[in-house]
Amino acid sequence: MSVPGSKKTRMIAGFAVVVAFLSIFIISSQRHSSAEGKGSDYESIELFTDVMAIIKKSYVEDVDTKKLVYGAINGMLSSLDPHSSFMSPDSYKEMKIDTKGAFGGLGIEISIKEGVLTVISPIEDTPAFKAGIKSGDMILKIDDKYTKDLNINDAVKRMRGLKGSKVILTIMREGFDKPKEFPLVRDIIQVKSVRFHLMDGGYGYVRIAQFQEKTDDDLSKALKTMKEEYKGELKGLVLDLRNDPGGLLDQAVKVAEHFVQEGQLIVYTEGREKDSKMQFNAKKGGKESNYPIVVVINGGSASASEIVAGALQDHKRAIILGTQSFGKGSVQTIIPLSDDSGLRLTTARYYTPKGRSIQAKGITPDITVEAVELPKTTGKKDSLHLREKDLENHFESEDKTGVSETKKDDKKNEKIEEKTDKVPSKLEDNLKTDYQVLRALDLLKGWELIKAMGNEK
Repeated sequence: MSVPGSKKTRMIAGFAVVVAFLSIFIISSQRHSSAEGKGSDYESIELFTDVMAIIKKSYVEDVDTKKLVYGAINGMLSSLDPHSSFMSPDSYKEMKIDTKGAFGGLGIEISIKEGVLTVISPIEDTPAFKAGIKSGDMILKIDDKYTKDLNINDAVKRMRGLKGSKVILTIMREGFDKPKEFPLVRDIIQVKSVRFHLMDGGYGYVRIAQFQEKTDDDLSKALKTMKEEYKGELKGLVLDLRNDPGGLLDQAVKVAEHFVQEGQLIVYTEGREKDSKMQFNAKKGGKESNYPIVVVINGGSASASEIVAGALQDHKRAIILGTQSFGKGSVQTIIPLSDDSGLRLTTARYYTPKGRSIQAKGITPDITVEAVELPKTTGKKDSLHLREKDLENHFESEDKTGVSETKKDDKKNEKIEEKTDKVPSKLEDNLKTDYQVLRALDLLKGWELIKAMGNEK
């Protein structure tokens, strides 16, 4: 039997926490509220406190106030867009591992589409990639836990674990008659950012899987090694950004600096706050000679990879080949909170040098080339590819070119590249059957041929 005095004390303490939280919310919201808006804010907050009071008083079990506040913040952020989220202290700690250390997991970039946990892209050479998990796959269950209404942070937490431990993902994919179970064994996810290969004729191939802390250094070493192997300047370069989910902005800028001239604009951001308005120009541009470049993208190319592709396309430094990219053109700011939790908040949009917004639109290739599995070519069309505009609560792009973008159900841009489930043992073996890379190489060779014909005149 509960003691009335103790219950009252818990109620007072609980509401003290809520009032403190709401006071911070009110102060923050007032910065941008008009006189009329303030009244509306107060009415909404009053509704919130009423609901809190009802729950504390009448819910079948006693509820921890912090749990309610965390839940309210989660709901508040999830209503904004797919990339804003609240991180509990444990989740915040996990997030800080992502761009630095290795961790035990599966190697999947995920998001939410219409309330369903969906794969953006499997990371190359990870358990998920090797098992045949594909972009656009819907994850219905993680082991015996259904993922419906499971937030991103909780899903990530469930998929991570000790190396060698097992997990079963229940996947639904276009073309499946029913969901299929994928048994996976967790491994240490240490993504190799850059892979490269000198192709016949002095043409270089560089694959960037993810933009990490050492991506620029690794790219420099790759380009130097290929030049030394060829004993001269490269004749051209295939820059493969397919299924690259992005990563660190500063590394995307440094990668672009290899190929654009010093002082040229690479990307800029715009948001409501002064600190959200930034511009990134090439500080040490033109590191590479002016050889032709073909950038290969697909529906798994997102964020930082789209920034690089957009910059090279706008400056006419490269031909973009492949299929429409994902369309994540928003900036997330990580804000630490007082209890070691964190806030991931969308604070700005990315724009290419010519003012194109990538958000919910992506980068459109100059030459559209669908992926075809070689040597077996069935002619079957690729299946649907998840992109930013498909995500629940995504916001629309605002181009600076004077062209207003409206939400469209553009089915022709919703295709993905089918890959063989078998992973080649060597990069060069993979390239021999990679239709898009072969077409990119043909384009570079044609470029060289036309240039030579022009010089003969």
